[in-house]
Amino acid sequence: MAEPKSAWQDRPTLTSSMEDTSDDGAILVIDDDGDIRVALEMLLQYEGYSVWTARNGKEALARLEAEAAEGRGPALILCDMKMPELDGMGFLERLQERESRPPVVMISGHADVAMAVDAVRGGAVDFLEKPLDQHRVLVSIRGALRQGRLAAENVGMRRQLSERWRLRGTSQVMQELRNQIELAAHSQASVLITGENGTGKELVARNLHLSGPRVAGTFVAVNCAAIPAELIESELFGHEKGSFTGAHERRIGHFESASGGTLFLDEVGDMPLAAQAKVLRALETREITRVGGKGTIKVDLRVVAATNNDLHQAAEENNFRLDLFYRLNVVPLRVPALRERPDDIQGLTEHFLELFATREGRTPRRVTERGMQYLRGLEYPGNIRQLRNLIEGACVFATGAELDRSDFEGIHNRTHAPSSDDTQSGDSFAAETFEAFKFQSEAQFFRRKLAENDGNIKRTAENLGMQRSHLYKKLDRYDLR
Repeated sequence: MAEPKSAWQDRPTLTSSMEDTSDDGAILVIDDDGDIRVALEMLLQYEGYSVWTARNGKEALARLEAEAAEGRGPALILCDMKMPELDGMGFLERLQERESRPPVVMISGHADVAMAVDAVRGGAVDFLEKPLDQHRVLVSIRGALRQGRLAAENVGMRRQLSERWRLRGTSQVMQELRNQIELAAHSQASVLITGENGTGKELVARNLHLSGPRVAGTFVAVNCAAIPAELIESELFGHEKGSFTGAHERRIGHFESASGGTLFLDEVGDMPLAAQAKVLRALETREITRVGGKGTIKVDLRVVAATNNDLHQAAEENNFRLDLFYRLNVVPLRVPALRERPDDIQGLTEHFLELFATREGRTPRRVTERGMQYLRGLEYPGNIRQLRNLIEGACVFATGAELDRSDFEGIHNRTHAPSSDDTQSGDSFAAETFEAFKFQSEAQFFRRKLAENDGNIKRTAENLGMQRSHLYKKLDRYDLR
């Protein structure tokens, strides 16, 4: 069929740009005007695109369903505004209900431009005005395809992040926690996450971010205990060049970096009192001032804090500001210890085995029934972190396809910090090597000092004359956090 000349505003010499051709799928052209369908089909095929056509929205939806059943879908849709049975706006609304939504470029007549603008607001990426211009059509298609690819990549990245930070476990306490996260995620209120070390408090914070309206923003995690007291204000709020010795250039602080997203203040109970006052003011005014700066900077962020300490008790002991506690504790979330969810140990174990196997490029190992019984019987003072380390260590030393009780016992005995009963029985002196003796003795020492200070890391560090950051490294090494 000869191409109708009336379909185009003009017809310059065609210059094919095959490098812009999408291999991701066809272009679906929807128009009740047969001449326009033919003209677009010829142009797009000349440019190297695969083309599907439909006469109206109803026919297009049927084609999409048929192709989806075969695992195919269009990379782009060109859709006319005015059509019988189901017009462009109706088709666009129906398309929004589908899980897979390719970019849509609307085609409109002069009288339909206002409607086309509404369509763009409703989800279309562009619109083309009749009579069509070939150059404008190709430019719009290439831009829309690029936008579609970026959107698909963004969806893929979000799925990867959701999988990486997914809360695992089918126990009732975990189901309740997930429900609480889902409700809290859509609020802008501050959240205080409590729980023992190793339970996954940062995982909860990331789920709040990924499930909420700030998902496109940045998630900034700050370990308040690992920052020296003299640097914490600079870390949180930034500093200007020359504001203090060593400030050779301007630095953007964590509050400013997290603007538009989420700021996660981990171990907030170990933040110095002087910094607490400034954090409280920043939360109240949503303004910060860099160290050495003169003006204020507006910040728009959500603050999620976490601690393994009783902040209310710390406030009564004048170790934490009570007003900051109430500012942070608007939405309280508690992460259960692993001993409160023993039914999740098998699922977590299988997840870690698959994770380590993927990392090493091998088939996941299996755990025998004796091995699983042993894992279920441990106390896990280090919670999920301890379970993960135990499984990873067993995978390193095991030679077979199955992990038995002996594989886990060997790792656990090497890394387990002895209790006070172990100390009295002289277990550390039974170590086979000097390195093992040092490991067990140091673990015993830090466990006892923590117990003497009721688990208060700040007080333990002060009594030992250690930097908290150095103590945290020791506790991580021995699974004592």
